[in-house]
Amino acid sequence: LLRAHVRKHGPLALIHFDAHSDTWKDEDYNHGTMFYHAIQEGLIDVDHSIQIGIRTPNPDDFGLQILDAIALDGMSYGEAAEMIRSRVGDGKAYLSFDIDFLDPVFAPGTGTPVCGGASVIQGREILRGLKGLNIVGGDLVEVAPAYDPIGSVTALAGATLASDILYLISEALPAKSG
Repeated sequence: LLRAHVRKHGPLALIHFDAHSDTWKDEDYNHGTMFYHAIQEGLIDVDHSIQIGIRTPNPDDFGLQILDAIALDGMSYGEAAEMIRSRVGDGKAYLSFDIDFLDPVFAPGTGTPVCGGASVIQGREILRGLKGLNIVGGDLVEVAPAYDPIGSVTALAGATLASDILYLISEALPAKSG
């Protein structure tokens, strides 16, 4: 997805909500290395990119700004959104939301849950604060219903957040004259 968006728009700022940096240095392509490879390929404008909610060891930030979960917990929704907006600026951005950004109490159905994350409302309110950014694409990843022990709580959270992301993308679309 990121490669396709970059082919159309050029290198993009990355807005990445996750418990993990996904920048592990490894020649293998997997869910923990994709942003390492994307940076190496020149897909990501690291000077305007930010990772939010990180709460696992990060061996190298590669120039990405990190708003870890502890710092995020001490901020208002508006402050967090403003920090993201300030970093991204007016350029085009890609928003990637890993469901394990949320605390496992709100999203247990994921492959690599990490305690200490945000609530669904915190995630939604930060996303709402990003209205007006030039978000040209996005994804919501790592929902694993087989790991969801209590109904469909993770899938419901994921669907809700994906809808919020689609809203942000639609708001950034150029107006069509009719």
